[in-house]
Order: sequence, then structure tokens, then C-alpha cells
Amino acid sequence: MSYEETIQYLYDSAPMFQRIGAAAYKEGMENSFLMDKHLHYPHRKYKTIHVAGTNGKGSTCHLLASVLQEAGYKTGLYTSPHLIDFRERIKVNGKMIDKDYVVRFTADNKDFLESIHPSFFELTTGMAFAYFAEQAVEVAVIEVGLGGRLDCTNVITPVLSIITNISFDHTNLLGNTLTAIAKEKAGIIKRNIPALIGEAEGEVREVFEDSRCTVHGARFVFVQDEGLPAEYGGVVSPLKGFAQEKNTATVLCALDMLKDIFNIPQQAIVQGFANVIKNTGLMGRWQVVGEEPKIVLDTGHNIGGMAYNVRQLQSEKYDVLHFVFGTVKDKDISAILRLLPKNAKYYFTQANLPRAMDAQLLAEQAGQFGLKGEIFPSVSEAFSAAKKSAGKNDFIFVGGSTFIVAEVLEHFQQKPNYW
Repeated sequence: MSYEETIQYLYDSAPMFQRIGAAAYKEGMENSFLMDKHLHYPHRKYKTIHVAGTNGKGSTCHLLASVLQEAGYKTGLYTSPHLIDFRERIKVNGKMIDKDYVVRFTADNKDFLESIHPSFFELTTGMAFAYFAEQAVEVAVIEVGLGGRLDCTNVITPVLSIITNISFDHTNLLGNTLTAIAKEKAGIIKRNIPALIGEAEGEVREVFEDSRCTVHGARFVFVQDEGLPAEYGGVVSPLKGFAQEKNTATVLCALDMLKDIFNIPQQAIVQGFANVIKNTGLMGRWQVVGEEPKIVLDTGHNIGGMAYNVRQLQSEKYDVLHFVFGTVKDKDISAILRLLPKNAKYYFTQANLPRAMDAQLLAEQAGQFGLKGEIFPSVSEAFSAAKKSAGKNDFIFVGGSTFIVAEVLEHFQQKPNYW
């Protein structure tokens, strides 16, 4: 098969959570352990850092990978979902996985894969771990896909486990309380492995404190309890938005915890933050893609992520806010709509995937919260309308779903004059 045929085969044969939602979710780790054994436990050939959390885990992973690269380590990076190209999920020193490897891995393991029927994420995780081993990486930064305890990435034994924060997301799978969600995320914490908690208060913090008692030998560090060493001051990142303040503190604490394992000079930290986009190709985090009008894309799609975005929008100066907005069916949309600014002009739309929420239904629900705008059948039409309507002193925000952002980015790549 060609690369394109291989990717289509993977999409067709393995259900993809990002496209169809909970129907693609496979509870339990039996397939993960079978895959790991079949591939001869590839993740044991390099050190790993495991990152879970509701928001910020993608930025945290990319920042850590960038710093490790600047420190001279051959670094693997596994994240999800991808925005445009499947290969964004698996990178070594910022370079996407080779197309030839995707084809070869699939062909070599086709019979085994068809015997266990893995989910798309289970399959992709096995591919990533095997690729990192073949590439002889020294360390890999691994982002949890969903939850933690039963996530297929949880076969690894990392040198550090990180949980960025806890907010409401995937409540149909992880639980409808913050403590239930925290317990699932805490499932990545292992005996004798240090754990870093980026943000936790009240009952959520108590969940992690209880884990400290049951997971023996694990050193627990809470970011809010730590004063960052003076030498870490002055880092500047191109990643913007209030959410990055929390991510920066988490990453700096993580680097301090890793200093006995890796040699990371201060200059590598400074350069790693400064060059994170160049080093890793990160997209979609308060990404400014245009001026006059200012155009920002952000993948924050749950209550916590959208709260950060709304706070950031309140700090911006503009005449009119144009909000290109879509979401998916399985989100707590009422809680998100309640947060959104009522003085914006909305362009309600839907991404091109089965999981997308119908734009008409979205607009009707938004109207109950005083949000007004027009309905567009496609993301490109919604964005084109916002661009046409906006004046040079206006602000266009694109968000609500990773997939809304992805389609705008893809359209931009295909049509350079689109902007």
C-alpha cells in the first residue's frame, strides 16, 4: 500500500475517538499489553516522561521536548490529536515520523492488528513507541490520550509523571465530578516514580494526597507549593495566552525535578522556550495568524480551556469580536456557552466529521444564553464570512473545537491567499 492507502486503511480499520467519540473508546488495557508484548516492549529502550491533565498537557509536552532537544538529547514526542497531518502525532527532534515507516509498520503488523482489533489510539501508540526505539531516541515525552489509569500510554514506566490540572471533560467516560476525573488522571502515578501536579486545590488536591499514601515511594510535588529557582527567571515563549502562565510554571518545576537525570543547562531552557514552535511544530495555542484584523486560533475546547480563552479575550482591544465557533456532540455545551461573551458576533458552524454538533442545533442552544449570530454549513464558509465582515480594528477568534481550528489551518495551507 502507498502511504495514503495505509492511512485510509488505519482510519477504516481502527475506530478513531476524535472522529466518532465514545464509540471508539475501548475500556481496559488488554490490547495495550498485547501490543506492547508483540512489539517487544520498545519503550523500555529509552527514558520517558508521562504527561496527563485536562488542559495544558500538549503545551507542556512540546515545551519539555523543545528544552530536551536544546540540551542535546535525541527526543521523541507523542501527542494527539493531529490538526492537519497524521504524522504530527509522532516526532523525533521535531521531525514528523517518516511516511515509509508508517507504511512498513502497518504492513509488518497487519495480521496481528487484525487479530486484536485495536482502537486507532492503541495502534498509534504502539507505532510511536516502536518508532522511537528504531530511531534510538534517548528520551520520549508521552502525552496521555484520555484519562490516565486506563489510557494505553500507561504501559510505560516513566522517570517523571506530570498531571497539569483537572477540569471537566469527557465526563461520560471519566466521571462527572472533579474528584472522579482526578482519580482517573492519578492512575499514571507509579511506585517509586516522582509525580508533579501542576494545579490542584480542595478535593482534587486531596485525591492526589491520598495517592501519595497508596503509591509508595513516589515523591509528590505540587507546583503551587514550590518557589521556582532564581536561575529559571526570564524565560520567554512565543506561546501566548493566560493558560501558558500555568504551563510555564509546571514545565520549570518539571525541569528542576529532572536535573538529576538529564544535564539541562540554563541556556537550553531559555532556548527551548524561545524556540518551541520551531523545534516542535506546535500549532493552535492562542496562535496569531493575522493582523488588521487580528486573527487568533485556539484549540481550547472544554470548560477550563474556554475559561482561559474568554479571560484572554477580555484583555484584548478591538471594535467588534467575531467568534467562529463549533463544537462536538459529547461536550457539556451548556457550561461552555454560559462562559462566552454576549457582545460578540457569532459564526456558528460544524467541522467535517460525524462527531461534530449540528450548527443549527448549536445556534439554537447558544441563543438561550443570549449569543447571536449566523449559521454556516462549513468551517471555511464561516471563516470567510468573518474575514469579509471584520474591519481592521476588529478581532476574529476561531475555536470551540480542535477540529474547527484544524480546518481553518488546513484551508490556509491549501490556499495561501486565503488570508
